[in-house]
Amino acid sequence: MKNNRRDFIRKSALTGAGLLGLNLADRQLFAETGKQVERADDPTAPVKAGFIGVGSRGRSHLNDTMALKNIEIAAICDIQKPSLDAALKLLASNGRKEPSVYTGHELSFEDMLKNEELDAVIIATPWEWHVPMSVASMKAGISYTAVEVSAANTLEECWDLVNVHEETGKELMILENVCYRRDVMAVLNMVRTGLFGELIHCRCGYEHDLRSVKFNDGIHYDYASGGPLIMGAKAYSEAQWRGLHAIRRNGDLYPTHGIGPVANYLDINRGNRFLTLSAMATKSRGLHKFIVDNGGTQHPYANIEFNLGDIVTSMIKCANGETIIVTHDTSLPRPYSLGFRVEGTSGLWYNDGDTIYVEGKSKVPHEWDDSAGWMDRYDHKYWREHGKEAEGGGHGGMDYIMLGDFFQAVRDKQPVPLDAYDAAAWSAVSALSEMSVARGGSLVDFPDFTRGKWIKRKAFFAPDEKYPIDPQRSLINSLF
Repeated sequence: MKNNRRDFIRKSALTGAGLLGLNLADRQLFAETGKQVERADDPTAPVKAGFIGVGSRGRSHLNDTMALKNIEIAAICDIQKPSLDAALKLLASNGRKEPSVYTGHELSFEDMLKNEELDAVIIATPWEWHVPMSVASMKAGISYTAVEVSAANTLEECWDLVNVHEETGKELMILENVCYRRDVMAVLNMVRTGLFGELIHCRCGYEHDLRSVKFNDGIHYDYASGGPLIMGAKAYSEAQWRGLHAIRRNGDLYPTHGIGPVANYLDINRGNRFLTLSAMATKSRGLHKFIVDNGGTQHPYANIEFNLGDIVTSMIKCANGETIIVTHDTSLPRPYSLGFRVEGTSGLWYNDGDTIYVEGKSKVPHEWDDSAGWMDRYDHKYWREHGKEAEGGGHGGMDYIMLGDFFQAVRDKQPVPLDAYDAAAWSAVSALSEMSVARGGSLVDFPDFTRGKWIKRKAFFAPDEKYPIDPQRSLINSLF
Protein backbone atom coordinates (compact mmCIF):
# COMPACT_ATOMS: atom_id res chain seq x y z
CA MET A 1 0.00 0.00 0.00
CA LYS A 2 3.02 2.27 0.34
CA ASN A 3 3.70 2.05 -3.40
CA ASN A 4 2.51 4.77 -5.73
CA ARG A 5 -0.83 3.35 -6.79
CA ARG A 6 -1.33 5.72 -9.71
CA ASP A 7 1.98 4.65 -11.22
CA PHE A 8 1.03 1.03 -10.63
CA ILE A 9 -2.35 1.41 -12.31
CA ARG A 10 -0.92 3.45 -15.20
CA LYS A 11 1.86 0.93 -15.78
CA SER A 12 -0.62 -1.96 -15.79
CA ALA A 13 -2.87 -0.15 -18.26
CA LEU A 14 0.06 0.42 -20.60
CA THR A 15 0.71 -3.31 -20.73
CA GLY A 16 -2.67 -3.57 -22.43
CA ALA A 17 -3.63 -6.70 -20.58
CA GLY A 18 -2.89 -7.37 -16.95
CA LEU A 19 -3.87 -10.97 -16.31
CA LEU A 20 -7.05 -10.43 -18.31
CA GLY A 21 -4.99 -10.88 -21.45
CA LEU A 22 -3.86 -14.34 -20.34
CA ASN A 23 -4.44 -17.17 -22.80
CA LEU A 24 -6.63 -19.78 -21.13
CA ALA A 25 -5.81 -22.74 -23.32
CA ASP A 26 -4.10 -24.40 -20.37
CA ARG A 27 -7.09 -23.96 -18.11
CA GLN A 28 -9.41 -25.43 -20.72
CA LEU A 29 -7.29 -28.56 -20.88
CA PHE A 30 -7.95 -29.05 -17.20
CA ALA A 31 -11.65 -28.15 -17.22
CA GLU A 32 -13.43 -31.06 -15.60
CA THR A 33 -16.18 -31.38 -18.20
CA GLY A 34 -13.70 -31.85 -21.00
CA LYS A 35 -15.90 -29.58 -23.12
CA GLN A 36 -15.20 -26.24 -24.73
CA VAL A 37 -16.37 -23.68 -22.21
CA GLU A 38 -18.65 -20.96 -23.56
CA ARG A 39 -16.97 -17.62 -24.11
CA ALA A 40 -18.40 -14.25 -23.19
CA ASP A 41 -20.81 -12.97 -25.85
CA ASP A 42 -18.95 -9.68 -26.13
CA PRO A 43 -15.28 -10.07 -25.14
CA THR A 44 -14.83 -6.30 -25.22
CA ALA A 45 -17.59 -5.58 -22.70
CA PRO A 46 -16.33 -4.70 -19.21
CA VAL A 47 -16.83 -7.12 -16.35
CA LYS A 48 -19.22 -5.47 -13.90
CA ALA A 49 -18.00 -6.04 -10.35
CA GLY A 50 -19.58 -5.29 -6.98
CA PHE A 51 -17.72 -5.07 -3.67
CA ILE A 52 -19.24 -5.94 -0.31
CA GLY A 53 -16.98 -4.54 2.38
CA VAL A 54 -14.59 -1.71 1.51
CA GLY A 55 -12.62 -1.46 4.71
CA SER A 56 -8.85 -1.87 4.61
CA ARG A 57 -8.93 -5.26 2.86
CA GLY A 58 -11.76 -4.34 0.52
CA ARG A 59 -10.00 -1.15 -0.59
CA SER A 60 -6.86 -3.15 -1.28
CA HIS A 61 -8.96 -5.27 -3.65
CA LEU A 62 -10.31 -2.10 -5.24
CA ASN A 63 -6.73 -0.95 -5.82
CA ASP A 64 -5.72 -4.14 -7.54
CA THR A 65 -8.95 -4.42 -9.52
CA MET A 66 -8.43 -0.93 -10.95
CA ALA A 67 -5.06 -2.11 -12.25
CA LEU A 68 -6.66 -4.91 -14.26
CA LYS A 69 -8.02 -4.50 -17.75
CA ASN A 70 -11.67 -3.72 -18.48
CA ILE A 71 -13.25 -4.10 -15.03
CA GLU A 72 -16.08 -1.74 -14.13
CA ILE A 73 -16.52 -1.18 -10.40
CA ALA A 74 -20.29 -0.87 -10.59
CA ALA A 75 -21.35 -0.99 -6.93
CA ILE A 76 -19.94 -0.95 -3.42
CA CYS A 77 -21.56 -1.77 -0.09
CA ASP A 78 -20.44 -1.00 3.46
CA ILE A 79 -22.32 0.08 6.57
CA GLN A 80 -19.50 2.25 7.94
CA LYS A 81 -19.23 5.74 6.54
CA PRO A 82 -15.43 6.17 6.95
CA SER A 83 -14.86 3.05 4.84
CA LEU A 84 -17.28 4.19 2.14
CA ASP A 85 -15.79 7.68 2.05
CA ALA A 86 -12.27 6.30 1.73
CA ALA A 87 -13.34 3.94 -1.07
CA LEU A 88 -15.10 6.68 -3.04
CA LYS A 89 -12.11 8.97 -2.63
CA LEU A 90 -9.81 6.20 -3.88
CA LEU A 91 -11.95 5.61 -6.96
CA ALA A 92 -12.27 9.32 -7.74
CA SER A 93 -8.54 9.92 -7.37
CA ASN A 94 -7.95 7.29 -10.04
CA GLY A 95 -10.46 8.74 -12.47
CA ARG A 96 -13.18 6.15 -11.88
CA LYS A 97 -16.83 7.09 -12.04
CA GLU A 98 -18.74 6.89 -8.80
CA PRO A 99 -20.38 3.47 -8.34
CA SER A 100 -23.77 2.78 -6.87
CA VAL A 101 -23.47 2.90 -3.09
CA TYR A 102 -25.37 0.70 -0.65
CA THR A 103 -25.34 1.37 3.08
CA GLY A 104 -27.57 2.06 6.06
CA HIS A 105 -28.20 -1.35 7.60
CA GLU A 106 -26.62 -4.80 7.96
CA LEU A 107 -28.59 -6.25 5.06
CA SER A 108 -27.78 -3.48 2.59
CA PHE A 109 -25.77 -6.02 0.62
CA GLU A 110 -29.04 -7.78 -0.23
CA ASP A 111 -30.28 -4.57 -1.85
CA MET A 112 -27.12 -4.39 -3.94
CA LEU A 113 -27.47 -8.00 -5.08
CA LYS A 114 -31.12 -7.45 -5.94
CA ASN A 115 -30.80 -4.13 -7.76
CA GLU A 116 -27.50 -4.41 -9.66
CA GLU A 117 -26.69 -6.45 -12.74
CA LEU A 118 -23.29 -7.79 -11.77
CA ASP A 119 -20.97 -10.36 -13.27
CA ALA A 120 -18.93 -10.80 -10.09
CA VAL A 121 -19.00 -9.92 -6.41
CA ILE A 122 -16.03 -9.68 -4.03
CA ILE A 123 -16.68 -10.06 -0.30
CA ALA A 124 -14.23 -8.67 2.28
CA THR A 125 -16.13 -8.41 5.56
CA PRO A 126 -15.85 -9.82 9.11
CA TRP A 127 -15.71 -13.60 9.20
CA GLU A 128 -19.24 -14.19 10.45
CA TRP A 129 -20.66 -12.52 7.34
CA HIS A 130 -18.72 -14.51 4.76
CA VAL A 131 -21.19 -17.36 4.37
CA PRO A 132 -24.45 -15.37 4.55
CA MET A 133 -23.15 -12.96 1.92
CA SER A 134 -21.69 -15.67 -0.32
CA VAL A 135 -24.91 -17.68 -0.17
CA ALA A 136 -26.99 -14.58 -0.90
CA SER A 137 -24.79 -13.71 -3.87
CA MET A 138 -25.07 -17.15 -5.44
CA LYS A 139 -28.83 -17.32 -4.80
CA ALA A 140 -29.26 -13.85 -6.33
CA GLY A 141 -27.90 -15.25 -9.58
CA ILE A 142 -24.43 -13.70 -9.48
CA SER A 143 -22.37 -16.00 -11.69
CA TYR A 144 -19.08 -15.46 -9.81
CA THR A 145 -18.56 -14.75 -6.13
CA ALA A 146 -15.17 -14.38 -4.43
CA VAL A 147 -14.94 -14.43 -0.64
CA GLU A 148 -12.10 -13.58 1.70
CA VAL A 149 -10.53 -16.03 4.11
CA SER A 150 -11.48 -17.96 6.05
CA ALA A 151 -14.58 -18.65 3.99
CA ALA A 152 -16.53 -20.30 6.82
CA ASN A 153 -16.37 -20.84 10.59
CA THR A 154 -18.52 -23.93 11.20
CA LEU A 155 -19.09 -27.25 9.42
CA GLU A 156 -22.66 -26.22 8.73
CA GLU A 157 -21.41 -23.08 7.01
CA CYS A 158 -18.95 -25.13 4.94
CA TRP A 159 -21.79 -27.33 3.74
CA ASP A 160 -23.89 -24.23 3.00
CA LEU A 161 -21.22 -23.00 0.56
CA VAL A 162 -21.03 -26.36 -1.20
CA ASN A 163 -24.76 -27.02 -1.28
CA VAL A 164 -25.71 -23.60 -2.64
CA HIS A 165 -22.92 -23.78 -5.23
CA GLU A 166 -24.28 -27.12 -6.42
CA GLU A 167 -27.93 -26.02 -6.28
CA THR A 168 -27.40 -22.78 -8.20
CA GLY A 169 -24.52 -23.74 -10.48
CA LYS A 170 -22.84 -20.45 -9.56
CA GLU A 171 -19.09 -20.26 -9.00
CA LEU A 172 -17.55 -19.47 -5.61
CA MET A 173 -13.82 -18.74 -5.19
CA ILE A 174 -11.95 -18.50 -1.92
CA LEU A 175 -9.53 -15.56 -2.09
CA GLU A 176 -6.53 -17.36 -0.63
CA ASN A 177 -3.77 -15.07 -1.82
CA VAL A 178 -0.87 -17.15 -0.44
CA CYS A 179 -1.62 -19.74 -3.12
CA TYR A 180 -0.40 -17.03 -5.52
CA ARG A 181 2.75 -16.05 -3.64
CA ARG A 182 5.74 -16.25 -5.93
CA ASP A 183 7.79 -18.78 -3.97
CA VAL A 184 4.69 -20.86 -3.22
CA MET A 185 3.88 -21.08 -6.92
CA ALA A 186 7.47 -21.96 -7.81
CA VAL A 187 7.32 -24.82 -5.31
CA LEU A 188 4.03 -25.91 -6.91
CA ASN A 189 6.00 -26.39 -10.15
CA MET A 190 8.68 -28.30 -8.25
CA VAL A 191 6.10 -30.59 -6.69
CA ARG A 192 4.18 -31.18 -9.90
CA THR A 193 7.29 -32.12 -11.86
CA GLY A 194 8.35 -34.57 -9.17
CA LEU A 195 11.46 -32.71 -7.94
CA PHE A 196 10.81 -33.82 -4.34
CA GLY A 197 9.67 -37.29 -5.38
CA GLU A 198 6.47 -38.63 -3.83
CA LEU A 199 5.25 -36.24 -1.13
CA ILE A 200 5.17 -37.66 2.39
CA HIS A 201 4.68 -34.80 4.86
CA CYS A 202 3.93 -31.08 4.90
CA ARG A 203 3.90 -28.38 7.54
CA CYS A 204 2.29 -24.98 7.44
CA GLY A 205 0.48 -22.48 9.62
CA TYR A 206 -0.31 -18.93 10.50
CA GLU A 207 2.40 -17.64 12.83
CA HIS A 208 1.79 -13.92 13.06
CA ASP A 209 1.86 -11.59 16.07
CA LEU A 210 -1.66 -10.13 15.93
CA ARG A 211 -1.83 -8.72 19.43
CA SER A 212 -1.90 -5.10 18.30
CA VAL A 213 -4.44 -5.96 15.59
CA LYS A 214 -6.81 -7.47 18.13
CA PHE A 215 -6.48 -4.52 20.49
CA ASN A 216 -5.63 -1.33 18.63
CA ASP A 217 -6.37 2.19 19.86
CA GLY A 218 -9.91 3.48 19.64
CA ILE A 219 -11.74 0.25 20.44
CA HIS A 220 -13.65 -0.38 23.64
CA TYR A 221 -15.72 -3.53 24.00
CA ASP A 222 -18.88 -3.96 25.98
CA TYR A 223 -18.20 -7.54 26.97
CA ALA A 224 -21.45 -7.78 28.91
CA SER A 225 -23.38 -7.61 25.64
CA GLY A 226 -20.58 -9.07 23.52
CA GLY A 227 -20.34 -6.14 21.17
CA PRO A 228 -18.01 -3.25 20.45
CA LEU A 229 -18.52 0.36 21.42
CA ILE A 230 -17.06 2.29 18.51
CA MET A 231 -14.82 5.21 19.42
CA GLY A 232 -12.63 7.09 16.98
CA ALA A 233 -11.64 6.51 13.37
CA LYS A 234 -9.51 3.49 14.22
CA ALA A 235 -12.64 1.72 15.38
CA TYR A 236 -13.29 0.86 11.74
CA SER A 237 -10.68 -1.89 11.73
CA GLU A 238 -10.38 -5.61 12.35
CA ALA A 239 -10.05 -5.00 16.08
CA GLN A 240 -13.77 -4.33 16.40
CA TRP A 241 -14.52 -8.00 15.68
CA ARG A 242 -11.38 -10.12 15.44
CA GLY A 243 -10.50 -10.03 19.14
CA LEU A 244 -13.88 -11.43 20.11
CA HIS A 245 -13.07 -14.74 18.41
CA ALA A 246 -10.15 -15.21 20.82
CA ILE A 247 -12.57 -14.90 23.72
CA ARG A 248 -15.22 -17.26 22.43
CA ARG A 249 -13.29 -19.92 20.51
CA ASN A 250 -10.37 -22.32 20.93
CA GLY A 251 -8.98 -23.81 17.76
CA ASP A 252 -7.17 -22.89 14.56
CA LEU A 253 -9.15 -19.75 13.71
CA TYR A 254 -7.26 -18.88 10.52
CA PRO A 255 -5.93 -21.95 8.71
CA THR A 256 -6.21 -21.22 5.00
CA HIS A 257 -3.00 -19.21 4.43
CA GLY A 258 -1.09 -22.38 5.24
CA ILE A 259 -3.41 -25.20 4.32
CA GLY A 260 -4.42 -23.71 0.95
CA PRO A 261 -1.01 -23.98 -0.73
CA VAL A 262 -0.38 -27.37 0.88
CA ALA A 263 -3.75 -28.62 -0.38
CA ASN A 264 -2.69 -27.65 -3.90
CA TYR A 265 0.60 -29.49 -3.49
CA LEU A 266 -1.22 -32.63 -2.33
CA ASP A 267 -4.05 -32.44 -4.90
CA ILE A 268 -6.71 -32.21 -2.19
CA ASN A 269 -10.21 -32.55 -3.66
CA ARG A 270 -8.58 -33.68 -6.90
CA GLY A 271 -7.24 -37.21 -6.43
CA ASN A 272 -6.67 -36.87 -2.70
CA ARG A 273 -8.57 -35.60 0.33
CA PHE A 274 -8.29 -34.85 4.03
CA LEU A 275 -9.38 -37.86 6.11
CA THR A 276 -8.98 -37.10 9.81
CA LEU A 277 -7.76 -34.34 12.12
CA SER A 278 -6.49 -34.16 15.69
CA ALA A 279 -5.72 -30.88 17.47
CA MET A 280 -4.40 -29.62 20.78
CA ALA A 281 -4.14 -26.11 22.23
CA THR A 282 -1.75 -24.68 24.79
CA LYS A 283 -2.82 -22.56 27.72
CA SER A 284 -3.75 -18.93 27.06
CA ARG A 285 -1.30 -16.34 28.36
CA GLY A 286 -0.13 -14.07 25.53
CA LEU A 287 -3.12 -11.73 25.14
CA HIS A 288 -3.49 -11.18 28.89
CA LYS A 289 0.20 -10.36 29.21
CA PHE A 290 -0.02 -7.93 26.27
CA ILE A 291 -2.90 -6.08 27.93
CA VAL A 292 -1.17 -5.85 31.31
CA ASP A 293 2.16 -4.83 29.76
CA ASN A 294 0.53 -2.03 27.77
CA GLY A 295 -2.38 -1.01 29.98
CA GLY A 296 -1.61 -2.18 33.50
CA THR A 297 -3.43 -4.51 35.83
CA GLN A 298 -6.33 -2.07 36.24
CA HIS A 299 -7.07 -1.89 32.51
CA PRO A 300 -10.68 -2.96 31.81
CA TYR A 301 -9.40 -5.74 29.54
CA ALA A 302 -7.14 -7.20 32.24
CA ASN A 303 -9.92 -9.40 33.62
CA ILE A 304 -10.93 -10.92 30.30
CA GLU A 305 -10.64 -14.70 30.14
CA PHE A 306 -9.44 -15.71 26.70
CA ASN A 307 -10.48 -19.12 25.45
CA LEU A 308 -8.01 -19.30 22.55
CA GLY A 309 -4.82 -21.18 23.35
CA ASP A 310 -1.67 -19.30 22.42
CA ILE A 311 -0.59 -22.07 20.04
CA VAL A 312 -2.97 -24.54 18.40
CA THR A 313 -1.43 -27.52 16.60
CA SER A 314 -3.47 -29.69 14.25
CA MET A 315 -2.40 -32.88 12.50
CA ILE A 316 -4.22 -34.06 9.38
CA LYS A 317 -4.06 -37.47 7.69
CA CYS A 318 -4.73 -37.61 3.94
CA ALA A 319 -6.32 -40.37 1.86
CA ASN A 320 -3.09 -40.98 -0.06
CA GLY A 321 -1.09 -41.44 3.13
CA GLU A 322 0.49 -38.02 3.68
CA THR A 323 0.37 -36.14 6.98
CA ILE A 324 0.17 -32.38 7.58
CA ILE A 325 0.93 -30.32 10.69
CA VAL A 326 -0.87 -26.96 10.85
CA THR A 327 0.07 -24.34 13.47
CA HIS A 328 -1.93 -21.32 14.65
CA ASP A 329 0.22 -18.88 16.65
CA THR A 330 -1.06 -15.28 16.82
CA SER A 331 -0.93 -14.28 20.50
CA LEU A 332 2.80 -14.33 21.24
CA PRO A 333 5.71 -12.10 20.16
CA ARG A 334 7.31 -13.52 17.02
CA PRO A 335 8.35 -12.66 13.45
CA TYR A 336 5.85 -13.50 10.71
CA SER A 337 5.99 -16.97 9.17
CA LEU A 338 3.72 -19.46 7.46
CA GLY A 339 6.12 -22.24 8.37
CA PHE A 340 6.02 -24.15 5.10
CA ARG A 341 7.81 -27.46 4.85
CA VAL A 342 7.19 -29.75 1.89
CA GLU A 343 8.98 -33.10 2.12
CA GLY A 344 9.07 -36.04 -0.24
CA THR A 345 11.08 -39.14 -1.03
CA SER A 346 13.72 -37.13 -2.93
CA GLY A 347 14.01 -33.86 -1.00
CA LEU A 348 12.26 -30.95 0.66
CA TRP A 349 11.64 -27.21 0.81
CA TYR A 350 11.88 -25.42 4.14
CA ASN A 351 10.40 -21.92 3.98
CA ASP A 352 11.66 -20.49 7.29
CA GLY A 353 15.26 -20.99 6.26
CA ASP A 354 14.64 -20.28 2.56
CA THR A 355 16.37 -23.55 1.86
CA ILE A 356 15.94 -26.58 -0.40
CA TYR A 357 17.59 -29.97 -0.43
CA VAL A 358 17.24 -32.43 -3.32
CA GLU A 359 19.06 -35.72 -3.12
CA GLY A 360 21.60 -36.06 -5.90
CA LYS A 361 21.00 -32.51 -7.16
CA SER A 362 21.94 -30.22 -4.27
CA LYS A 363 25.46 -28.80 -4.33
CA VAL A 364 26.70 -30.69 -1.27
CA PRO A 365 25.22 -33.95 0.06
CA HIS A 366 23.26 -33.48 3.32
CA GLU A 367 23.60 -29.69 3.20
CA TRP A 368 20.95 -27.10 2.36
CA ASP A 369 20.94 -25.10 -0.85
CA ASP A 370 19.81 -21.51 -0.73
CA SER A 371 16.37 -21.60 -2.34
CA ALA A 372 16.87 -18.51 -4.55
CA GLY A 373 18.38 -20.34 -7.52
CA TRP A 374 15.73 -23.05 -7.40
CA MET A 375 12.95 -20.44 -7.20
CA ASP A 376 14.30 -18.65 -10.26
CA ARG A 377 14.51 -21.87 -12.22
CA TYR A 378 10.96 -23.01 -11.38
CA ASP A 379 9.33 -19.58 -11.42
CA HIS A 380 5.66 -19.98 -12.30
CA LYS A 381 4.17 -18.83 -15.58
CA TYR A 382 1.93 -16.26 -13.88
CA TRP A 383 4.95 -14.53 -12.35
CA ARG A 384 7.21 -14.98 -15.38
CA GLU A 385 4.65 -13.25 -17.58
CA HIS A 386 3.04 -10.80 -15.15
CA GLY A 387 5.55 -10.19 -12.36
CA LYS A 388 6.34 -6.66 -13.54
CA GLU A 389 2.67 -5.78 -13.71
CA ALA A 390 2.14 -7.14 -10.20
CA GLU A 391 4.74 -4.83 -8.66
CA GLY A 392 2.95 -2.44 -6.33
CA GLY A 393 -0.01 -4.78 -5.89
CA GLY A 394 -1.24 -5.92 -2.51
CA HIS A 395 0.94 -8.27 -0.46
CA GLY A 396 3.89 -8.02 -2.79
CA GLY A 397 1.81 -8.54 -5.91
CA MET A 398 0.17 -11.83 -5.07
CA ASP A 399 -3.24 -10.13 -4.61
CA TYR A 400 -2.98 -8.74 -8.13
CA ILE A 401 -2.12 -12.17 -9.55
CA MET A 402 -5.00 -13.75 -7.59
CA LEU A 403 -7.62 -11.22 -8.68
CA GLY A 404 -6.40 -11.44 -12.25
CA ASP A 405 -6.92 -15.20 -12.15
CA PHE A 406 -10.42 -14.74 -10.71
CA PHE A 407 -11.51 -12.14 -13.22
CA GLN A 408 -10.00 -14.20 -16.05
CA ALA A 409 -12.38 -17.00 -15.10
CA VAL A 410 -15.24 -14.49 -15.05
CA ARG A 411 -14.30 -13.12 -18.45
CA ASP A 412 -14.11 -16.55 -20.09
CA LYS A 413 -16.94 -18.19 -18.13
CA GLN A 414 -14.55 -20.79 -16.76
CA PRO A 415 -14.59 -22.67 -13.46
CA VAL A 416 -12.79 -20.69 -10.77
CA PRO A 417 -9.32 -21.95 -9.80
CA LEU A 418 -10.05 -22.28 -6.05
CA ASP A 419 -13.64 -23.40 -5.78
CA ALA A 420 -16.41 -24.02 -3.26
CA TYR A 421 -15.05 -27.45 -2.37
CA ASP A 422 -11.65 -25.91 -1.61
CA ALA A 423 -13.28 -23.15 0.42
CA ALA A 424 -15.15 -25.72 2.49
CA ALA A 425 -12.30 -28.20 3.02
CA TRP A 426 -9.70 -25.57 3.94
CA SER A 427 -12.04 -23.60 6.22
CA ALA A 428 -13.27 -26.76 7.96
CA VAL A 429 -9.91 -26.99 9.73
CA SER A 430 -11.24 -24.29 12.09
CA ALA A 431 -14.39 -26.11 13.16
CA LEU A 432 -12.74 -29.53 13.32
CA SER A 433 -9.80 -28.25 15.37
CA GLU A 434 -12.21 -26.62 17.84
CA MET A 435 -14.07 -29.90 18.09
CA SER A 436 -10.89 -31.92 18.64
CA VAL A 437 -9.45 -29.48 21.19
CA ALA A 438 -12.69 -29.61 23.17
CA ARG A 439 -12.42 -33.41 23.21
CA GLY A 440 -8.86 -33.44 24.48
CA GLY A 441 -7.23 -33.92 21.09
CA SER A 442 -9.39 -36.81 19.92
CA LEU A 443 -9.46 -37.80 16.25
CA VAL A 444 -12.34 -36.34 14.21
CA ASP A 445 -13.39 -37.28 10.70
CA PHE A 446 -13.07 -34.81 7.85
CA PRO A 447 -16.25 -34.46 5.79
CA ASP A 448 -15.95 -35.25 2.10
CA PHE A 449 -17.41 -32.06 0.70
CA THR A 450 -17.08 -33.38 -2.87
CA ARG A 451 -19.29 -36.40 -2.05
CA GLY A 452 -16.82 -38.77 -3.71
CA LYS A 453 -16.02 -36.64 -6.74
CA TRP A 454 -12.48 -36.06 -5.46
CA ILE A 455 -11.45 -39.47 -6.81
CA LYS A 456 -11.87 -38.44 -10.45
CA ARG A 457 -11.40 -34.67 -10.30
CA LYS A 458 -8.17 -33.52 -11.94
CA ALA A 459 -5.51 -31.11 -10.71
CA PHE A 460 -6.71 -27.75 -11.94
CA PHE A 461 -5.06 -24.84 -10.19
CA ALA A 462 -2.57 -22.67 -12.11
CA PRO A 463 -1.22 -24.97 -14.84
CA ASP A 464 2.18 -24.14 -16.34
CA GLU A 465 3.07 -25.81 -19.64
CA LYS A 466 6.79 -25.29 -18.99
CA TYR A 467 6.48 -27.54 -15.93
CA PRO A 468 3.67 -30.02 -16.70
CA ILE A 469 2.31 -32.31 -14.02
CA ASP A 470 4.15 -35.60 -13.71
CA PRO A 471 1.39 -38.16 -14.42
CA GLN A 472 2.87 -40.61 -11.91
CA ARG A 473 2.22 -38.32 -8.96
CA SER A 474 -1.45 -37.86 -9.87
CA LEU A 475 -2.30 -41.55 -9.70
CA ILE A 476 -4.70 -42.45 -6.93
CA ASN A 477 -3.53 -44.82 -4.21
CA SER A 478 -4.24 -48.44 -5.12
CA LEU A 479 -6.62 -48.63 -2.14
CA PHE A 480 -9.13 -46.76 -4.27
